[in-house]
Amino acid sequence: MAELSPIQPCLWFNDQARAAMEYYVDVFPNSRIVSIDEYPDESLDEHFGGMTGKVLNGQFRLNGVDFVCLDGGPMFTFSESISFVVSCKDQEEIDRYWSRLSHVPESEQCGWCKDRFGLSWQIIPANMGELTRRPEQIQVMMQQKKIVIAELENA
Repeated sequence: MAELSPIQPCLWFNDQARAAMEYYVDVFPNSRIVSIDEYPDESLDEHFGGMTGKVLNGQFRLNGVDFVCLDGGPMFTFSESISFVVSCKDQEEIDRYWSRLSHVPESEQCGWCKDRFGLSWQIIPANMGELTRRPEQIQVMMQQKKIVIAELENA
C-alpha cells in the first residue's frame, strides 16, 4: 500500500460518507477507496448510538490526493469557505467535471460549483492566470458560471 500524505483534508458528512467516496472515485481518474472503518458496537459508548454501519474513518484517493471522511451527524455542514480546485487541461475536461460535479445551479459562479453532497469545487483551466490578465477577460469571467475558455480568449 502506498504511503498516505502527511496532511489530508477530512470531510465530515451527516451520513453519506460511503456514498460520497464511491461517487468521487467514479468522477476522478486514478482514484480508489483505500479503506473504510465502520463505527464500533453502539453499546460501547453513547456517542455511537445509531451509528452502526456508518463510516467512522474512510480513506480515499482522488487522482493522487489523499482524503479522509466520516459520518459525523448533522452538527457540521460544508460551506463555500472551503473548496477544491480542479485544474483542467482543456474545455472538454472542464465540461466533463462540470457535468459530474455541479448539482446546485444557484451556487454556480466564475467556475465554482457545488456537488450533490454540498461540497464546493472550482473547475478551472490550468492556464486561468493567462486567461484573466486583461480587464475585459475578468469582466467576461465574472459573468460566467462554468468557465468557457474560448470566451475568455476572445475577450
